[in-house]
Amino acid sequence: MPRTNTNKKQSKKYMALANFIYETNIHSKTPRSGFWFLGSGNQSVAEHLFHTAMIAYTLAHMEPKADKAKMIMMALFHDIGEGRTSDLNYVHQRYGRLSESRAVADLAQSVPFGEEILSAYTEEQAKETLEAKLVKDADQLELICMLREEQVKGNTKTAYWIETALMRLKTDSGKKLGQALVETNPDAWWTDETDAWFVDRDREKQDWQVGKKSNKKSVKRLKK
Repeated sequence: MPRTNTNKKQSKKYMALANFIYETNIHSKTPRSGFWFLGSGNQSVAEHLFHTAMIAYTLAHMEPKADKAKMIMMALFHDIGEGRTSDLNYVHQRYGRLSESRAVADLAQSVPFGEEILSAYTEEQAKETLEAKLVKDADQLELICMLREEQVKGNTKTAYWIETALMRLKTDSGKKLGQALVETNPDAWWTDETDAWFVDRDREKQDWQVGKKSNKKSVKRLKK
């Protein structure tokens, strides 16, 4: 009988983990609703979480006193409740905000590592610690990045949205990185007409071009 009970407990444990894995996959199918108001662009909650984590990792390197691991954890879970509540843009939040914190608490109760998730979410929402402030900035920087991509496509609404997002940044590192995102063309990391490989795809020129820094004139042109 003890063996049977143990097996049942193990089965229940792994079922809970399986449910968690399936639930976190729903974020890839949950759209970010703010783009409906912007009029162009689209992004899933999962894409937003991943990119915010990348930006948080970047900010952590700019802030030596920050706990990098904690920041990545916060960034990955800051919108985890939206798998249950969906993403609510600013208008939706004003009139029909669902209890995202309740959703996160319920999720946390279903898995053995739930306390870690709830702790990260609660700290990020409080915006009191250095790490939480940086992750909040990472959240806004991710939005700015997406807005810039739509801006260079010709969406004129983005200028006001970007200006407002920049005003929400709280840390010096966040503000500096935000300004850099505004001044950099989203394609600058891969386009360069001074790169022989980019221009004519000549494989004989490929090896010596790898790692070559972009020409400043080219980068300046892309900023426009």
